[in-house]
Amino acid sequence: MLFLYNIALGLYGLLLRLVAPFVPKAAAWVAGRRGLLAHIRQTIGNDLAPRVWFHCASLGEFEQGRPLIEAYRKTHPSTKVVLTFFSPSGYEIRKNWPGADYIFYLPEDTRSNARAFLDVVQPRLVVFVKYEFWYHFLNEAHRRGISAIVVSAIFRAEQVFFKPWGGFFRKILTRFAHIFTQTESSAALLRGIGLTQVSVAGDTRFDTVVATAAAAPRHLPVVDAFVADGAPVLVAGSSWPEDLPALAPLLQHYQNELRVLVAPHEISETNLRLVEEVLPGQVVRYSKADAATVAQARILLFDNVGLLSQLYRFGKYAYIGGAFGKGLHNTLEAAAFGLPLFFGPTYAKFQEAIELVELKCAFPVHDAAELDKAFRYLWQHEDARLRLQDTMLDYVHEQAGATRTIMAALPGLTNS
Repeated sequence: MLFLYNIALGLYGLLLRLVAPFVPKAAAWVAGRRGLLAHIRQTIGNDLAPRVWFHCASLGEFEQGRPLIEAYRKTHPSTKVVLTFFSPSGYEIRKNWPGADYIFYLPEDTRSNARAFLDVVQPRLVVFVKYEFWYHFLNEAHRRGISAIVVSAIFRAEQVFFKPWGGFFRKILTRFAHIFTQTESSAALLRGIGLTQVSVAGDTRFDTVVATAAAAPRHLPVVDAFVADGAPVLVAGSSWPEDLPALAPLLQHYQNELRVLVAPHEISETNLRLVEEVLPGQVVRYSKADAATVAQARILLFDNVGLLSQLYRFGKYAYIGGAFGKGLHNTLEAAAFGLPLFFGPTYAKFQEAIELVELKCAFPVHDAAELDKAFRYLWQHEDARLRLQDTMLDYVHEQAGATRTIMAALPGLTNS
């Protein structure tokens, strides 16, 4: 099975190199790994400070790991943080994040790369966030006696670890000194295959969104001017083209009563123009807006990144994109402000979304008609929306605390 694993990863890397001239994300993935180990050696150089290594697959996992990284730096100021990403969508956005001392792409998972990387980094602790269980990196850390943990992990019965033929992948999990899961059901699955180094800590993203909601808001004068008339605001966060057919009729119906903040998941000229063409009412791009132009607009379109978590504080309702395609995007940033959530039908892999639907704080829809029905009820029944808001905020605050739980366990897991 190890032979097949190596072959599969080699083919994956080859495929990305073949399509790189035609696919920008693949091109970034390939370019980022060109001369990567030499770059890591040169960057770290002769730095003898103790280090801890955090790995995140992409931007979403970074947001889960962020509160733990920040807490670790606060309690271990002399330890330097090495942060790696697998995906360009994480690395390119956070490559200059000041919360880490070194930020790199993760080298491809081969035995030689793992040995070379750990020779340079020499971490006291390895922290993987949520998933991405790379065999060679974890096996080499285990061989060297370096503790590795995974945080905010979630497991499902259909995953390969729990199949009769999944022995190789179960072996990868044994390389972790401890596995901190989001849910008791995940922990029970792991215990069912004989793993004992497991405990339930929860999802660290709750700590992030609670802190964001409680922090002093960022000054956004253009948005302040846009919402100055007091009209209710709907925030459409991380929208995809597939979301627009459901959104457009709703916004058409309420265009004279509702203001809308739209933050597409991917900022490209094609996507921006599609929003301008499909969504009704006057659309103004954020980069071209000022207090005068937004006063007449009904839709403010964000053609930049990094502001979405700040936008939900302006909202009364939130539509979260992605669930008419591959999967739902971050719902917790909006939930932390108590906004009722609307999204498409593909959300079954997101535990917090499942729980919010069960609490009747979130409303999955299959089409424009279902979205209109769910939205109209809350629009017409303010008392119901306020009860929902209270339920939502109670849920978010009750779920917070994973970072504190994990931090309390780290002294017994960290190599001296």
